[in-house]
Amino acid sequence: MWGRSFGLALALLATPAASADCGRALLQRLGWSFEVAAVESPQVHGGLVCTRASLPAAKAGGDLRVQVPADLSPARWRALERRLLDHPASLCAYAFELGAAARRAADALQDNPGYRFSALQMGWIGFGWQGANAQGWRRTASFGRGYQPNAGNARALDAFYHGHVRSECGVGRQVAQLATQRELYGDAAFDAEFSPAELSIGTFNQLHGTDSILLGAQRGELFADGKAVRTAAMGRQAFMGVPGFIEHALGRETLDDLSNQAENFIVVDVGEQAAQALAAQGGFAAWDARNAQLWALSRQLPRRGVAFFERLLLQRDPALRAALSPSQQAVARQMDALLDDPFYQQFLIYVHPRGIKPIGDHIVRLLDRNPRTPYVIELAMHNLHTTLYRRWQQAQLRRCAGAEPDVPTYTTGPGP
Repeated sequence: MWGRSFGLALALLATPAASADCGRALLQRLGWSFEVAAVESPQVHGGLVCTRASLPAAKAGGDLRVQVPADLSPARWRALERRLLDHPASLCAYAFELGAAARRAADALQDNPGYRFSALQMGWIGFGWQGANAQGWRRTASFGRGYQPNAGNARALDAFYHGHVRSECGVGRQVAQLATQRELYGDAAFDAEFSPAELSIGTFNQLHGTDSILLGAQRGELFADGKAVRTAAMGRQAFMGVPGFIEHALGRETLDDLSNQAENFIVVDVGEQAAQALAAQGGFAAWDARNAQLWALSRQLPRRGVAFFERLLLQRDPALRAALSPSQQAVARQMDALLDDPFYQQFLIYVHPRGIKPIGDHIVRLLDRNPRTPYVIELAMHNLHTTLYRRWQQAQLRRCAGAEPDVPTYTTGPGP
């Protein structure tokens, strides 16, 4: 999972000046500290970085420390830097920056009242009366199934931060993933480091035929961990920014509301108790079973009015509860107890257009939308810890060494 050689990054580290000034600077930015000690070879203490709440907490816990001999040669320093850049603890330290970027992106998207969801719109993605080109996007597929930036990557994302756009939650997830990279790099570097085609959005099937960094030709090495078994074992920070989805467990014939057959998300935070529970249970499977329990209990209650379960279980509406029979109130209390689980309360996800909420809120909401099926939770395949991590490292080393990336050429005009 942690990657192979770093290509250009390793070439930069092969230069003594770049190694001393850039490789070590990047490692120190990630939190590594170096101490001269009476040792014959470097001693690396990576620690439990992914389980920590923050980088200062990791440092306080004794993580990210390296003891080096006083006479370590430049060649051995460069070898050490290469080793540390590919160390699991470095990835976890990077995840702190990635998580902060994901939260900034999700905050910006949820704070834009002009970014909406609608099952009734012209095309898969709708840019309103201004049109796509006016908001920084060029159409690449018919019926609004594909777009790419046409006048700057950051400007294109501004359409979703500040403009008037409509899309379903799958595109919402793509936009959140790309916005996370924007927040991670900053606008200037985001424009310089990625070509417009790499930031394509549209139907998931459409992305496969593009240069998309998410699912297209530039996706590189994807990591598959659907039930979060390996991610949960690593710790809470390994979830940061990771995409996923909540999907109906039974057949399509059980769906009453097709627009809510699934919810696509990115993870923006995981509380300590939720992380411990995930590690102890070995991923999402235990909560798929709890989702099924909640669904079975919900079948024992008569739905009354709009958003019945949201009012009953999330708002704890006293009047609604009082209207239930004693046996039905007992069922509601059973559901309360299940939903008090730390995973349901502390696993925070961004879903367009619902914003940032605990995952338990979504499970309850879906009881109202599609009451004839329970739901399961999956992580989507992603490259945050592989290709995109390596690209981020390369960009930081290039910037430090003064090596500029190729500047992408933007295309303007109405498009096809």
